[in-house]
Amino acid sequence: MRIGIDCRTMLNPEGGERAGVGHYTTYLVNNLVTRSSKDTYVLFFDHHMPDSAIKELSSRSNVEIVRFPLSEYKRYLPFGYSHVFVAQALSKANLDLFHSPAYIIPLQYNKPSVITVHDLAIYRNPELFPPKQKFSQKVLVPNSLKKAAHVIAVSEATAKNVRDLFKVSSERLSVIYEGFTKGPRVTVAKKNAVKNKFGIRERYIFFVGTIEPRKNLVALVKAFDQFMNDNYQRHRDLQLVIAGGKGWKHEAIFQAIARAKWSSNIRVIGYVTHEEKMGLLEDSLFFAFPSLWEGFGLPVLEAASLAVPVLTSKISSLPEVAGPGAEYVKPDSIKDIQRGITVLVKGAAKRKSLGNKGKLHAQQFSWRRCATETHAVYRQVVNSQTKKR
Repeated sequence: MRIGIDCRTMLNPEGGERAGVGHYTTYLVNNLVTRSSKDTYVLFFDHHMPDSAIKELSSRSNVEIVRFPLSEYKRYLPFGYSHVFVAQALSKANLDLFHSPAYIIPLQYNKPSVITVHDLAIYRNPELFPPKQKFSQKVLVPNSLKKAAHVIAVSEATAKNVRDLFKVSSERLSVIYEGFTKGPRVTVAKKNAVKNKFGIRERYIFFVGTIEPRKNLVALVKAFDQFMNDNYQRHRDLQLVIAGGKGWKHEAIFQAIARAKWSSNIRVIGYVTHEEKMGLLEDSLFFAFPSLWEGFGLPVLEAASLAVPVLTSKISSLPEVAGPGAEYVKPDSIKDIQRGITVLVKGAAKRKSLGNKGKLHAQQFSWRRCATETHAVYRQVVNSQTKKR
């Protein structure tokens, strides 16, 4: 098979840690190209990805690298670039199949395609998303879901939304879970260096993700502040550490931190590398992720893989990912989030039990399995197209 993949969201190893779809695309592609040399993977990039960052991929005999033309002028002609120039480049590549890991098939491209849907929270909670996404919400995503030969959802919760909102049949829909990145354990020396770098003490609660409304950080900050107010004498050294880049409407979160009585116990450290993130996760008391909605929730899985207990919401995909390794809370209740914080801060045995259960649960998720199941979808689509000819 000759398979094209839109890799514009791939992580740039030279540019630091990014969120969500970038992780998915990066680890899926890396596992696809190494599982078999029988297929050719045509990987499409724009001008942002330096040649040095994809040197290893480009050296593989089963990989072709294609740069979308005129991508440096996208800001002047965004629609023409994304839906005309990109479509033309895909058509010229003579693909058996095109995979968009980020929802969208160009409007002018009508050959066999697969899309991955990560979450449809914008349809459930539109107020949590910037207005600039409305065209995608109203036109691009519905069009892509309609014409895709097959749709991959990253969780059962997302698949249910795809069926309910867009009436996609079960025959055209598969659930394929993401994996997590197994790497060498971060050394004690490196972890201590990271904590010193960011002014982090020994006891801390950790969050990592984009700083935006749907991560529910205002509620987390308020719940932490109330916990500290009630327990300061015994837990005065406890910190809440927030890592991640600033997203839409991040100002309200920083305002909540500034107003908090115990704001000096809250550290906002910005972007972290993958190694820094995993080191900080491993040494945390627990990982706090009381999100209002997730399509998958990769940081929850990463925490579980390290036997780190999780505090998270019992909504959307999060129970699928966290399994028995989490203390679940109601994300719309500051009081209940505070209860969860109290249970985990004060309960060492509870933390250990959840961590062990979470690590066992996490073993069912792997990028190799994700790649194998995704390749099976490719084969299914290509075979069905062959029969139609």
